[in-house]
Amino acid sequence: MQIYADVTGRPMKISRSSQTCALGSAIAGAVVGGAYSTIADAQKHMTGLKPHVFQPDPKAHAVYKELYAIYCRLHDAFGTREWHGSLHDLMKQLLDIRLRARK
Repeated sequence: MQIYADVTGRPMKISRSSQTCALGSAIAGAVVGGAYSTIADAQKHMTGLKPHVFQPDPKAHAVYKELYAIYCRLHDAFGTREWHGSLHDLMKQLLDIRLRARK
C-alpha cells in the first residue's frame, strides 16, 4: 500500500474487512432485503477503515513521476505510428534515477 501511496501521491486508507468483495455483496443484499434503503446508507453502517493510513513519501512520488514520464515516451515510441523523436537520452535518465536512489 505504501507504493500505491507513493505512486499516486495520495494517502491510502485500508478497509477493516479482509473480504471486501463479500462485503460488497452483503451491502447489496442488505439493500435488496430492506435492511437499508440505499447503498450509501448500508456502506455507512457496514464498513470501516483500519486506523493506519499510508502517507505518500514526496521524494518517492517525485521519482515515480519521472519514471512515468519515461514510460509515456516509451509507450508512444513503441506503441504509436505517429511518434517521431529520439530516445538517445533515455538510458542516461534511468541510470541517473538509479544512482540517486542508491545514495
